[in-house]
Amino acid sequence: MEIGLPREIERHEYRVGLTPRCVRAYVNHGHKVFVQSGAGAGSSFTDEMYRENGAEIVDTAKGVYDRAQLIVKIKGPLPEEYGNFREGHTLFAFLHLAANRELTKFLIERKVNAVAYETIELPDESLPCLRPMSEIGGRLSVQEGAKYLEKRFGGRGVLLGGRLRLSAAAPLVPTPARLPAAWEPPLRYWICGRGNSSTSTTSSAAA
Repeated sequence: MEIGLPREIERHEYRVGLTPRCVRAYVNHGHKVFVQSGAGAGSSFTDEMYRENGAEIVDTAKGVYDRAQLIVKIKGPLPEEYGNFREGHTLFAFLHLAANRELTKFLIERKVNAVAYETIELPDESLPCLRPMSEIGGRLSVQEGAKYLEKRFGGRGVLLGGRLRLSAAAPLVPTPARLPAAWEPPLRYWICGRGNSSTSTTSSAAA
């Protein structure tokens, strides 16, 4: 099969659908992989890394779509990408079609075989493609929350994990014999939900 990896064009999207190691796995099984130049740059994968693992580097997105049967992306196609698709293409991506009527209609009318990562289930009904994204989102929520506690972002200027509160008589460099007067406890926060994202948030916040 001919597999295509175009560069993501959505703003602030730095992920890539295939790593060089994934390309090597496909090539070892007899497939051809066409990678748009710069597709992996946002994830620190160079064209040379893909080439060394058996991919053919293509200058343009259209060149990738024209050569490939299977298109591997991260985000669903944007309207400016619709023209690259042809009938019979197979698309793997996070599509979230329930919230995107326009994209749903396009895929049906163009007769694209679309597989949404977020709907792939294992026999135990777990979601193997969605879970890592949820875990990353959970960890980032703590990071973002801590950032917006800073004064420059409109916060109160406090630390998520608490801080030492020094007395006037406390030494600048604490010693075991003379510790600061008190420890200001960490902030209290609430995490709603019990899914993968919430679980990841909890473990990250407790670290």
